[in-house]
Amino acid sequence: MRKVAICSGSFDPITLGHLDIIKRGATVFDEVIVGILNNINKKPLFSVEERIELLEETTRDIPNVKIDSFNGLLIDYAKKVGANCIIRGLRAVSDFEYEMQIASMNRKLDNEIETFFIMTNNEYSFLSSSIVKEVAKYQGSVSGLVPPVVEEALKRKFSIPR
Repeated sequence: MRKVAICSGSFDPITLGHLDIIKRGATVFDEVIVGILNNINKKPLFSVEERIELLEETTRDIPNVKIDSFNGLLIDYAKKVGANCIIRGLRAVSDFEYEMQIASMNRKLDNEIETFFIMTNNEYSFLSSSIVKEVAKYQGSVSGLVPPVVEEALKRKFSIPR
Protein backbone atom coordinates (compact mmCIF):
# COMPACT_ATOMS: atom_id res chain seq x y z
CA MET A 1 0.00 0.00 0.00
CA ARG A 2 1.34 3.44 -0.96
CA LYS A 3 1.93 5.82 1.90
CA VAL A 4 0.34 9.12 0.93
CA ALA A 5 0.55 12.03 3.36
CA ILE A 6 -0.91 15.50 3.43
CA CYS A 7 1.02 18.44 4.82
CA SER A 8 -1.57 21.18 5.16
CA GLY A 9 -1.52 24.82 6.12
CA SER A 10 -2.07 28.31 4.85
CA PHE A 11 1.56 28.73 3.70
CA ASP A 12 1.07 32.50 3.54
CA PRO A 13 3.95 32.54 2.73
CA ILE A 14 5.96 29.33 2.80
CA THR A 15 8.96 29.56 5.13
CA LEU A 16 12.13 27.51 5.33
CA GLY A 17 10.55 25.84 8.37
CA HIS A 18 7.62 24.65 6.23
CA LEU A 19 10.02 23.52 3.53
CA ASP A 20 12.06 21.57 6.10
CA ILE A 21 8.96 19.63 7.22
CA ILE A 22 7.88 18.98 3.61
CA LYS A 23 11.33 17.70 2.60
CA ARG A 24 11.64 15.46 5.63
CA GLY A 25 8.13 14.11 5.10
CA ALA A 26 9.01 13.34 1.49
CA THR A 27 11.79 11.01 2.68
CA VAL A 28 9.30 8.97 4.73
CA PHE A 29 6.20 8.86 2.51
CA ASP A 30 5.74 7.73 -1.09
CA GLU A 31 3.85 10.94 -1.88
CA VAL A 32 3.37 14.18 0.04
CA ILE A 33 0.50 16.39 -0.99
CA VAL A 34 0.98 19.94 0.23
CA GLY A 35 -2.59 21.08 0.77
CA ILE A 36 -3.08 24.82 0.92
CA LEU A 37 -6.13 25.57 3.03
CA ASN A 38 -8.28 28.22 1.42
CA ASN A 39 -9.66 29.68 4.65
CA ILE A 40 -12.40 32.17 3.77
CA ASN A 41 -12.25 33.61 7.30
CA LYS A 42 -8.70 34.89 6.82
CA LYS A 43 -7.33 37.73 4.71
CA PRO A 44 -4.17 36.22 3.21
CA LEU A 45 -1.35 38.31 1.78
CA PHE A 46 -0.97 35.93 -1.17
CA SER A 47 -3.84 34.46 -3.17
CA VAL A 48 -4.22 30.68 -3.29
CA GLU A 49 -2.93 30.77 -6.86
CA GLU A 50 0.16 32.73 -5.81
CA ARG A 51 0.82 30.34 -2.93
CA ILE A 52 0.49 27.35 -5.27
CA GLU A 53 2.98 28.95 -7.64
CA LEU A 54 5.46 29.72 -4.83
CA LEU A 55 5.18 26.21 -3.40
CA GLU A 56 5.58 24.59 -6.83
CA GLU A 57 8.70 26.66 -7.41
CA THR A 58 10.23 25.84 -4.03
CA THR A 59 9.45 22.10 -4.16
CA ARG A 60 10.12 21.39 -7.83
CA ASP A 61 13.27 19.41 -6.97
CA ILE A 62 11.29 17.01 -4.73
CA PRO A 63 9.70 14.54 -7.17
CA ASN A 64 7.19 12.99 -4.77
CA VAL A 65 5.64 16.30 -3.66
CA LYS A 66 2.42 17.57 -5.20
CA ILE A 67 0.84 20.98 -4.53
CA ASP A 68 -2.93 21.40 -4.24
CA SER A 69 -5.52 23.50 -2.42
CA PHE A 70 -8.72 22.68 -0.61
CA ASN A 71 -11.66 24.08 1.35
CA GLY A 72 -13.39 22.55 4.32
CA LEU A 73 -12.22 19.86 6.68
CA LEU A 74 -8.75 18.42 6.26
CA ILE A 75 -10.01 14.92 6.99
CA ASP A 76 -12.54 15.15 4.13
CA TYR A 77 -9.81 16.33 1.80
CA ALA A 78 -7.54 13.49 2.93
CA LYS A 79 -10.24 10.95 2.08
CA LYS A 80 -10.87 12.62 -1.28
CA VAL A 81 -7.22 12.35 -2.37
CA GLY A 82 -6.64 8.91 -0.85
CA ALA A 83 -4.18 10.02 1.83
CA ASN A 84 -3.65 7.75 4.81
CA CYS A 85 -1.47 10.16 6.83
CA ILE A 86 -1.39 13.77 7.89
CA ILE A 87 1.95 15.47 8.60
CA ARG A 88 2.03 18.24 11.17
CA GLY A 89 5.09 20.25 12.08
CA LEU A 90 5.77 21.19 15.69
CA ARG A 91 7.95 24.17 16.53
CA ALA A 92 7.67 24.15 20.31
CA VAL A 93 5.81 22.54 23.18
CA SER A 94 3.25 25.35 22.89
CA ASP A 95 2.20 23.98 19.45
CA PHE A 96 1.62 20.50 20.84
CA GLU A 97 -1.60 21.14 22.79
CA TYR A 98 -3.37 22.72 19.82
CA GLU A 99 -2.06 20.11 17.37
CA MET A 100 -3.05 17.28 19.74
CA GLN A 101 -6.65 18.57 19.78
CA ILE A 102 -6.76 18.71 16.00
CA ALA A 103 -5.21 15.25 15.64
CA SER A 104 -7.68 13.81 18.16
CA MET A 105 -10.64 15.32 16.32
CA ASN A 106 -9.34 14.04 12.98
CA ARG A 107 -8.95 10.58 14.52
CA LYS A 108 -12.54 10.77 15.79
CA LEU A 109 -13.74 11.71 12.29
CA ASP A 110 -11.73 8.94 10.60
CA ASN A 111 -9.63 6.52 12.64
CA GLU A 112 -7.90 5.12 9.56
CA ILE A 113 -6.00 8.33 8.84
CA GLU A 114 -2.96 8.75 11.09
CA THR A 115 -1.30 12.00 12.11
CA PHE A 116 2.49 12.18 12.20
CA PHE A 117 4.22 14.98 14.05
CA ILE A 118 7.62 16.15 12.86
CA MET A 119 9.64 18.42 15.12
CA THR A 120 11.02 21.35 13.23
CA ASN A 121 14.72 21.88 12.87
CA ASN A 122 15.85 24.02 15.84
CA GLU A 123 17.08 26.61 13.37
CA TYR A 124 13.43 27.36 12.47
CA SER A 125 11.71 26.86 15.83
CA PHE A 126 10.86 30.57 16.16
CA LEU A 127 9.69 30.99 12.58
CA SER A 128 6.13 31.58 11.42
CA SER A 129 4.53 33.08 8.33
CA SER A 130 3.10 35.87 10.50
CA ILE A 131 6.54 36.87 11.75
CA VAL A 132 7.95 36.79 8.23
CA LYS A 133 5.16 39.03 6.92
CA GLU A 134 5.66 41.49 9.79
CA VAL A 135 9.41 41.72 9.18
CA ALA A 136 8.95 42.09 5.41
CA LYS A 137 6.22 44.73 5.84
CA TYR A 138 8.69 46.96 7.67
CA GLN A 139 11.43 46.24 5.13
CA GLY A 140 13.46 43.98 7.40
CA SER A 141 15.49 41.20 5.84
CA VAL A 142 13.77 37.83 5.50
CA SER A 143 16.78 36.26 3.84
CA GLY A 144 17.44 32.88 5.43
CA LEU A 145 13.83 32.67 6.62
CA VAL A 146 12.08 32.01 3.30
CA PRO A 147 13.16 30.62 -0.07
CA PRO A 148 14.60 33.32 -2.41
CA VAL A 149 11.53 33.25 -4.69
CA VAL A 150 9.32 34.01 -1.67
CA GLU A 151 11.64 36.81 -0.57
CA GLU A 152 11.23 38.41 -3.99
CA ALA A 153 7.45 37.94 -3.90
CA LEU A 154 7.31 39.63 -0.48
CA LYS A 155 9.31 42.58 -1.80
CA ARG A 156 6.83 42.95 -4.66
CA LYS A 157 3.83 42.73 -2.30
CA PHE A 158 5.19 45.40 -0.01
CA SER A 159 6.70 47.48 -2.88
CA ILE A 160 10.19 47.25 -1.44
CA PRO A 161 13.02 48.25 -3.78
CA ARG A 162 15.10 45.23 -4.78
